[in-house]
Amino acid sequence: MLSPEHRAIVKATVPLLETGGEALTTHFYKLLLDTHPQLRPLFNQAHQADGAQPRALANGVLMYAKHIDQLDALGDLVSRIINKHVSLQILPEHYPLVGACLLQSIEAVLGKHIATAEVLQAWGAAYGQLAEILIGAEEARYEQNAQADGGWRGAREFRLNRKVVESTEITSLYFEPVDGQAILLAAPGQYIGVRLYIDGQEHRRNYSLSALAIDGHYRISVKREKGGKVSNYLHDQLAVGATLELFAPAGEFTLTDSDKPLVLISGGVGITPTLAMLQAALPSGRPVHFIHCARNGAAHGFKAQVDALATQYPQLKRFYCYEQGAGAHAIGRLDADLLARWLPASCDIDAYFLGPKGFMSAVRKLLIARGVPERQCRYEFFGPASALDQ
Repeated sequence: MLSPEHRAIVKATVPLLETGGEALTTHFYKLLLDTHPQLRPLFNQAHQADGAQPRALANGVLMYAKHIDQLDALGDLVSRIINKHVSLQILPEHYPLVGACLLQSIEAVLGKHIATAEVLQAWGAAYGQLAEILIGAEEARYEQNAQADGGWRGAREFRLNRKVVESTEITSLYFEPVDGQAILLAAPGQYIGVRLYIDGQEHRRNYSLSALAIDGHYRISVKREKGGKVSNYLHDQLAVGATLELFAPAGEFTLTDSDKPLVLISGGVGITPTLAMLQAALPSGRPVHFIHCARNGAAHGFKAQVDALATQYPQLKRFYCYEQGAGAHAIGRLDADLLARWLPASCDIDAYFLGPKGFMSAVRKLLIARGVPERQCRYEFFGPASALDQ
């Protein structure tokens, strides 16, 4: 039970988390994965190596401590965590392992003179409250997925039935259920969890669905990452006819019904969820401005498909920006002048954008500077969620 005294102690630790939170969570991850190696598949090791995962956890822990008296102030953070957990199949039995390692890390990093018995007790109660919230919400989502038309709970076996090279970096993979039954119709913008085994080692990943699941299969479009064990395996080794397991679609970065002009802005492989959004929006007649930024023409995937849609749907305006080379509407970086030319005249738009963090931060600033309401600027993270620079 989280008492008022516990809340006061947790809030008092916020300054310590602000100065040493990342060191704490780095220690925590090493302890957790060394002590419980069965949990390694739940964490992308690349995000561990570059510090993204510890930074994301540090931010989440800090926000939780700051707002422990008013959890509603956390906004979309809790929802993002729940969706990520559902897509990777985090289960109730995982929470006690994480909690024990978190408390041990607090004591080891902060020292016993700061991490007193009272502090550890307070954080134990606080973690217990958070775990209860997440477990309850995740269970509701698992049950909802199981009861939905075409839905399922846990892992479901799918077969790779088609593979298409979209650019020098991106390959699309089409999966159909081995049982031949219906599949859940994911909302445009959602992602799906993938479980596969490489050399006997389990890996789990999230990939955005790059098309609507209206014809009995799911499509993901994967960028080859330098040194990426899973992405290179999917590009080079997973053959048509092979099977792997998928978890039901998840994610809150989804297209909402609206009559406002729709603006979709993507960088690199961030184009993937915007393709499903584009596919869903066009039949309604809604005006759509589609802006994509790529390194060059060779790295630009799905250009022919989007161009064909622009011919079919006159309300679609598309613009391409390349860092270098030719064949785009502009060369260089997306800036205020380009947006002034490419966006609708009205600032009352719904803008969805996705790409590398720096790209999204720049786009957000450009949109807000132009007068687009912040609540109408929506974005998602590829990996661990973190705050965009304000």
